Amino acid sequence: MDNEKKSYFLRDALNIIGLMLFLVYPLMELWPSGWRWIPHQYKYEQMIVGVYATLGVFLIRAAKNPLENASLIWFTVFSSIVHATIMLLQAIFDPSEHGHLYGDIPVLYLIAIVLAYLMPRKSKV
Repeated sequence: MDNEKKSYFLRDALNIIGLMLFLVYPLMELWPSGWRWIPHQYKYEQMIVGVYATLGVFLIRAAKNPLENASLIWFTVFSSIVHATIMLLQAIFDPSEHGHLYGDIPVLYLIAIVLAYLMPRKSKV
């Protein structure tokens, strides 16, 4: 896919991912085993919901001009990989966290893959 097509789809991806991150709290309510800490830790959930809701708003804003917001997009890619990998290790070793293997872990990896793939690369001339 050429950079022009990637940029087009990147805008859509940023809006969709941004909205999803902004709405992470309802996901925790609708599917607690895949998105919520077990045992329930309300204070930590408030913190992570606040961080992800803020990131979601900024990703939606970044969709207007992705190239001007490349550092935010790459931060989202790498922070999603780090977050998902830490959670993956926790889920492997802690049976109470297994639900995350089917919830937020694959979603975080998917976010990273989609955004990394769609970020336009500098052309080699």
